[in-house]
Amino acid sequence: MSLDDHQLAARLAAEAGELLLAVRERLTAEDAPPSVLKAEGDRQAHELLMRRLAEERPDDAVLSEEGKDDLARLDAERTWIVDPLDGTREFSEVPRTDWAVHVALVVDEEPVAGAVALPGLGVTLHTGDAPTLPTHGAPTPRMIVSRSRPPVAALRLAEALGADLVEMGSAGAKTMAVVRGECEIYAHSGGQYEWDSCAPVAVAAAAGCHVSRIDGSPLRYNQRDVYLPDLLVCRPELADAALTVLASFDH
Repeated sequence: MSLDDHQLAARLAAEAGELLLAVRERLTAEDAPPSVLKAEGDRQAHELLMRRLAEERPDDAVLSEEGKDDLARLDAERTWIVDPLDGTREFSEVPRTDWAVHVALVVDEEPVAGAVALPGLGVTLHTGDAPTLPTHGAPTPRMIVSRSRPPVAALRLAEALGADLVEMGSAGAKTMAVVRGECEIYAHSGGQYEWDSCAPVAVAAAAGCHVSRIDGSPLRYNQRDVYLPDLLVCRPELADAALTVLASFDH
């Protein structure tokens, strides 16, 4: 039986995740340096996703972080946007689990199906069986930031809302932490691309989270310029306050 788009996104993200776990285990046993783990993880997961999408959806366009951008995708009705390994640094730092695989389908600039695999946790969240956002968040909001370079916008927002900071790796892991109720807010500014947020945004929106640019405008995908530097993902009851704070200073 053929898979629908939601099921396919979940299947491919999970398959790439299983491959990455095997690559990580083998190279770690060989005492390979982090640079080799990063390069091999990116390459092998990309090749798997490109091969499987060609098999399952041969008429669709694909935009992958690890592939050459074919601008024919701009005229395609359906474009898959994938990040074969989101969080290569964390992937190379065994046994970290805050890395992910992103697979999403975009139609008319919006993600209509998506999956985020968290292989280190044995979890794949997807739009075909959307997770349920917990009824209540923590009394003191928890805001996720990059452990290496927290953006100024996020730090200012955390201060204004009295939020506790939680450091985490990949964008997919951060977004899924909001979806899973481990944190309440993820705000980012200062540099991302479409593949960093497309699948996570699809899953977060399906779960009932607020998703937007940090100025409140919609996130649009399959653009000629794939630079999409900022986003806000949060529990819906925090969106107005967060957007008000973010609008009060220059980014």
